[in-house]
Amino acid sequence: MTFRFARHTNNLEPLKSFYCNVLGLEVLGGFENHDGYDGVFIGKTDENWHLEFTKSSEKVTFNFGEEDILVFYPNSKLEYDVLLEKIKNHSIELTTSKNPYWNENSLLFLDPDGYRIAISHLKIQ
Repeated sequence: MTFRFARHTNNLEPLKSFYCNVLGLEVLGGFENHDGYDGVFIGKTDENWHLEFTKSSEKVTFNFGEEDILVFYPNSKLEYDVLLEKIKNHSIELTTSKNPYWNENSLLFLDPDGYRIAISHLKIQ
């Protein structure tokens, strides 16, 4: 099974930069002016998941909640450390979650749309 998380945004380029430059993901593809939409697919090559962000002339009023979180699990201590360094170098402010589990087991911050991102340290070897 393949998984895609799709979200409409007002901030296509800032999201693309954030997910690629901070989280180290890659642009896997994209499209322009497809029925009035521009979009980008972001993830990791040869994985069975990716993120899709789209933008149109319609302005988005975001409606995600405090407990809506994209959780990333680095595969190694090195990958985790690289992510921490990128977060620090981009002066990204950490935040907290309503759920104490994520506060204890991850670093949390917001993407350019204000959506919570968690970098978990649970599966680091």
